Amino acid sequence: MKILLLEHPRKVCQERCNDIANTPLASCLHSGYAAGMLRSEGHNVEIIEGFLDGLDYQAIERRVKAQKPDILGVHMVYHWQTDTALYDFLHMVKVEQLSSYITAYGYYPTTDFAEILKQCQDIDSVILGEPELTFAKVANAVTNQASLENLPGLARRDKWGEIVFQRSELVADLDALPFPVRTEALFRLPEVNLQGSRGCYGGCTFCYINPFYGQGSKWRGRSPENIIAEIDDLMAKHRIKDFYFTDPNFFGPGERGQQRAMRLAALLKSRNLRFGIEARVNDIHDETISALVAAGLRHILIGLESGSDRSLKRINKMTTVAQNERAIRTLRQYGIEPNVGFIMFEPDSSLEDIRVNFEFLKRNDLLKNLAITANLLYHHLIVLKGTKAHRDLQEAGRLKVQGSAYESTVALTDPKVEVLALIMRRITNFLFDRMNGIWGGKVPEPENAQERYATINGLLVNLFESTLEMLEVGGRFTEEQIETLLKSNEKEIDSILL
Repeated sequence: MKILLLEHPRKVCQERCNDIANTPLASCLHSGYAAGMLRSEGHNVEIIEGFLDGLDYQAIERRVKAQKPDILGVHMVYHWQTDTALYDFLHMVKVEQLSSYITAYGYYPTTDFAEILKQCQDIDSVILGEPELTFAKVANAVTNQASLENLPGLARRDKWGEIVFQRSELVADLDALPFPVRTEALFRLPEVNLQGSRGCYGGCTFCYINPFYGQGSKWRGRSPENIIAEIDDLMAKHRIKDFYFTDPNFFGPGERGQQRAMRLAALLKSRNLRFGIEARVNDIHDETISALVAAGLRHILIGLESGSDRSLKRINKMTTVAQNERAIRTLRQYGIEPNVGFIMFEPDSSLEDIRVNFEFLKRNDLLKNLAITANLLYHHLIVLKGTKAHRDLQEAGRLKVQGSAYESTVALTDPKVEVLALIMRRITNFLFDRMNGIWGGKVPEPENAQERYATINGLLVNLFESTLEMLEVGGRFTEEQIETLLKSNEKEIDSILL
């Protein structure tokens, strides 16, 4: 059976350019793992990299017409809007009979399957959660013209047009999965992505990793030996030296997680490679980090989220500010400057929380790099369907739906915090727009770049602190004053860069 998997084209709105992408990096291998499983069962599978290859729908249409696949699988990624362009394309596929069966998979459709199936009648089903095993069952059913009724892991319409669904069990043994198929586009990235584990033992209110996997989800790790087998294969065939573990939680829970990381570090050490990981701060321990750095660890993303213990409790981070600071110190001791996840503005932040956050960032020297500073001084809590934050805020009647029902906005409790958030969002969006070409590697840096960046960095920090101070002493901003303040700072940024 011929199967095409589509990574569809998508764009980032300028207004959202400093927001995190609304699908985790872990999703980048969804199509690869599905393709690996399908090929292992004898199906002819290809992946179209519409996003990474910069293809438009006309180019993709030509590819689909040439293949005329029996099944078209679409890795749907939410990109801050209802994707009518994708829906129009899928309608054309059905009308012109280029493929008889279309299924979607990924983080976004798993959570919003009912809305998607209502919006796009041309999508026959949505695979819920991990795609590999369910996709293989769908392919076998379509091949044999068998019924898809009561198939675990699938959402679809029944004969009356009602949407029915059933979750499937988790993949118990990740080592049993075939290695993911990687396209040429994936090998053009600076680092080759690896997945060493799935899920998380945490319970952050804003996170949709575990809701994706379903009720009873848990952290599951591949064995170090299985990971090394994939790495050795990639190094032998493609001479790869740079890797990135896309796992939201590299270590896994407790002492068992630390020992697994130590075993993997021991196996990696002789291979002379470099890699990056993502982790929780409570898993950053001296002995393990020392071993990983010796094995090639060069960068790490840690989810600090806040410098306020009150905020950490509200978002159920299950960590403390003391653990945040200890993790930063440990990483720097071994020459790793962490990239950090941080939510400056969560729905119930007070000015006191914001001040505590700001002092935390200064105290830990996290506001000295322009790209990092611009991210840290403005990030709000993104509220997506399926998360605990979404359920709680919806029950409280605080959510506002704008456009897609998948993402909602929520007014901040404190109107003064709302003002500061608005100012910082506008100025950081402006900066990201101006720096887009430089940070994207498409435009050369200006002369004396680091001096200029340091000046802009100071401008952002000063703008944040001066605005916060004014609000703390009871100051108010009219709309006109906000616009004047922003225009003045935008003009100054332009004068520094030009």
